[in-house]
This record gives sequence, C-alpha cells and structure tokens, in this order.
Amino acid sequence: MKISVIGCGFLGAVYAAGMASLGHDVVGIDIDEQKLERLKAGHSPFFEPGLDELLLEAQNRGSLRFSSDFADTASSTMHFLCVGTPQLDGSLAADVSYVDAAVRSLVPYLEASDVIVGKSTVPVGTAARLSPLVLDAGAELIWNPEFLREGHAVKDTLHPDRLIYGVRDETDAAAAIAALDEAYAPMLDEGTVRMIMNYQTAELVKNSANSFLATKISFINAMAELCDAAGADVTELAEALGLDERIGRKFLNAGLGFGGGCLPKDIRALQAQAEELGVDSAVNFLNDIDHINQSQRSRLVELTRRICGPLEGMRLVVLGAAFKPDSDDVRDSPALDVAQQLQDAGADVVVCDPHATGNAKLRFPDLAYTPELAEAVAGADALLLLTEWKQFRQLDPYQLSSQVARTVMIDGRNVLDPTKWRNAGWTFGALGRP
Repeated sequence: MKISVIGCGFLGAVYAAGMASLGHDVVGIDIDEQKLERLKAGHSPFFEPGLDELLLEAQNRGSLRFSSDFADTASSTMHFLCVGTPQLDGSLAADVSYVDAAVRSLVPYLEASDVIVGKSTVPVGTAARLSPLVLDAGAELIWNPEFLREGHAVKDTLHPDRLIYGVRDETDAAAAIAALDEAYAPMLDEGTVRMIMNYQTAELVKNSANSFLATKISFINAMAELCDAAGADVTELAEALGLDERIGRKFLNAGLGFGGGCLPKDIRALQAQAEELGVDSAVNFLNDIDHINQSQRSRLVELTRRICGPLEGMRLVVLGAAFKPDSDDVRDSPALDVAQQLQDAGADVVVCDPHATGNAKLRFPDLAYTPELAEAVAGADALLLLTEWKQFRQLDPYQLSSQVARTVMIDGRNVLDPTKWRNAGWTFGALGRP
C-alpha cells in the first residue's frame, strides 16, 4: 500500500518508519528541511530507542523516503495525519491550526477512495468539521488516535494494545475501514483489539486515557504528602494498593510527577473541551490533578533545603533533564523546573543527562550541563535523581562516596533503595518515605 505521513515530528517519524517496516511504500512530508535532511540520512531528529535502525532499514529497502512537497502525496491512497496540536498560548485548549493546514494542503492531491487517517490528538468536533472538506474531494476521513509512549514508541507502533477507528458512519465508511484494516493487518493478525466508534468518542479516547493516568500519578503523590505527615512509606502503600486488581500497580509511582508534551497538555485540553460543552464542573478535579503535579516540584525543592540547609553556594547535581528516561524530550520537564528553582535559590546547579542536554540548553540556557556523570558528581554537595535513567538507578553509593564533597542523595523518583544508601553512609531523602 502507498502511504503518506504528514508531519515528521515524534509521532510522524515513528509512524513513517513503522509503516514502511510493515512493507508499505511510505513518503514522509514535512516543511522543516533540516529535519528532513536528518531523516534522509537515517537519523532521527530526536532520541527514541530503535528508531534510527528502523529508519535505515526502511530506506535501504527503498520503502521510505521524505519530501517537503505535498505533491509527492499524490500517488498515495492513504494519508496519516501526524502534525502537532500544542497548547494554545493563554488558553487550556489545543491548537489545531496545523491539522487544518495539513488537510487543506492535502485536498488538491486527493483522489476518489483515498483515506485520511487522523492520528493527532484533537478536540471533540475536529473530525466532524473536517470531514465535509475531505468528502468533497471524494475521500474518507477516519480518526485513529495514537497511544505512543516516548521511549517505547517503536514497539507501541508495531504492537499497539488497541486500534481505535472513529468514523462518520460505519456503513458509509466500510471501504475506508477495510483499507485501514489492510494497512494494520500484521497488528490485527496478532490479535490487537480494534474498536469502531463515532468521531466524537474516538477524539475523547486519547485525552481521557492520559487524564486518567495523570489522575493516578497525582493521587499517589497526594498520598505521598500524607505519608510524610504520618511517617508512613508511600512505596509500600502503592504496593498494597496495586495488589487490588481493580486499581493495579501501574502509574502509582510517587515522586516528582509527570511532564512532557502529552499528559499536561491533554488534561488541560479536556478541561477546555468540557467548558466548551457546558459541563466544565464534571472535570473540575482535573485542575486539582494539575495543581498536585506542579506542587511536587516545589515540595522537592523544600525537601532539598531541609536536608542540605541553606542552598546558596551549594553544588547540587541534578541527575536527569528529560521528562522521562529513554527520551530527549524536555517539554514541561519536572527535573529542569526543579533545577531552575534550585539555581534561583542560590545553588550552583549542574544538570547531567545522557541524551537531553542539548534540548535542555535551549529551554534553560542559564543552567550548567554535562552528559558525563563523573564530571557532574565531582565535588557535589548533594545529588538529586530526578529522571530515572537506568544508569542513575544503578549507581553504587560506595563507589560514589569518594567522588562527592558530601554524601547526600535525594531520590525524586523513589527508585533507589534507602537502606542500601544509608548503610553506605549517605544521607537519603525522598518524597513520602521516612
């Protein structure tokens, strides 16, 4: 099948490589020539495990190419819409202008029976609004939201846990549904659940899923504050809660909270959608979820102050810049937010991250950075583990003792063993743990 992928950012680059690896003939379209040059050379413009290999394999087979010319979509019969929908400035709502522009640019090259597959996360009503424009061109629009996790995007593309098809009418869209089934045949053959629903429901699925996950994270972080007051251990509390099959253990990891380009944006977008629909009171709790998440950052700074004393002149090493491990994405990064707050309090802050320092410098240029752990920890008064990269989780407290000025570890992600570190002579602190 000949497929075009419109937008070659995180979502589009992974989908272009993924669909090409399944045997389709794919062209990726983007207006950023610098990004396209990297992709043409087989290099992802961002860090995502396994993606460079997938890009090179697909291009070496001749099944993947990239272009900035929308005319190159003309030979494709299916078009994946993968452009961004960032949060609007001064609003909780999502900006769908890139989606609108992409569809308008595609329309002149559409032919009868073509299918546009919307992957972008959009507000309710977007697909219904764009569908007449697509239908007038003789094509069909299916909204097929993505659920990619940064750091696991290749796996999530090739082996999704569900496929959601939002359609205007299941009968009228039968041919388009069959075409998308053909594109996704390997996933369907391995038993992936496929659900067909109307546009509105499909559009709500992504924001609702992320809002629910954010709720679990903020709930356990609220419990961490209660544990601090009561002298309880939030990690043991989370284990006990997770044994209840109605609750589950995933996303009950107390700590610094969530960041990135999806969860914060999506819970705010859902609030904006509810307000537009006149039912904003139904999701007022999401404002509290957002507040709890943001407050974890200031709580971590206060914990550092309680353990270290006055921060002015302290050499503090922040381990992690990305909002999560296995990613170089620093959008709304809790680690960088805390690092900046510590520096504003007078500390001498050094941020160490194996992949994200380049992006971090662009957003927080006043901080000092290094990708080298040994360089970062030399002479440190305290280490703060704020992004749970594997190499940070596996640090040896005995080996580190000789490299630092003061043996202080603050675990902002609750991934270290307090007993091990304390037995090695370190002062250890974490949110929600005695």
